Amino acid sequence: MKKELHIFFTCLMFYTRIPCPKNIDHHPDYLNKATRYFPLIGWIVGSISFISYYIFSLFLSIEIAVIFAIITSILTTGAFHEDGFADVCDGFGGGWTKEKILIIMKDSAIGAYGAIGLVMLFLLKFKLLSESILLFSNHNLLIILLFISAHSLSRLAAISIIFTHEYSREDATSKSKPIAKNHTWKEVFGSFFFGLLPLFVLSYFDYKILFALIPVFLTRYFLVRYFQKWINGYTGDCLGATQQVCEVVFYLSTLFLWKFI
Repeated sequence: MKKELHIFFTCLMFYTRIPCPKNIDHHPDYLNKATRYFPLIGWIVGSISFISYYIFSLFLSIEIAVIFAIITSILTTGAFHEDGFADVCDGFGGGWTKEKILIIMKDSAIGAYGAIGLVMLFLLKFKLLSESILLFSNHNLLIILLFISAHSLSRLAAISIIFTHEYSREDATSKSKPIAKNHTWKEVFGSFFFGLLPLFVLSYFDYKILFALIPVFLTRYFLVRYFQKWINGYTGDCLGATQQVCEVVFYLSTLFLWKFI
């Protein structure tokens, strides 16, 4: 149990800005095993984001509360995944070879593709979340499950890439390199358990919500194909981009299912 707590806090430290015990560091072995808890981090980020939304919704409009919820999730993770999304937009938008794409993604400066991509991403999140919440404005349990499911399922879609594909960079310059080395059934089981459980709970209220799995994992499939085509694998930025895109696809899918089916 003590070791599992250490692994969990390693995961929490790596993927969020939440304070952790002083004895926790980025030990490669624990970081590699921490993938089993990555979707569980989605539970935490989603819950914190919902709490922010709920508090601000008591005094302000739903739209403004949603903006604060998005800001809160960004602050909680330190824009970890949004940064990866922007780097992927810049890298694949401006590079035409594997080497050039990887160099651009490694650059800390943000370019036009990354900036435009982030603007579009946040606009979609804002609009989709606002409309989803309006449908269930009097059912906070459904709303918090929506937040948690979106964050956990999108993280499952991202982290599952390391179970099926190879890391693209040949060196260890990326901070995500330790999680790309190996995995056991514990990492696979933990990821899928924590990634899918909130969705199954949400489907108790409406079974149609399970169909959201299809577009989310189709998105994951086509993103991986694209990454494989251009850089023969994935990087940490690719995982971050996958998480962000799949989160938006989940909101879009659930909204469609609730409104039209």
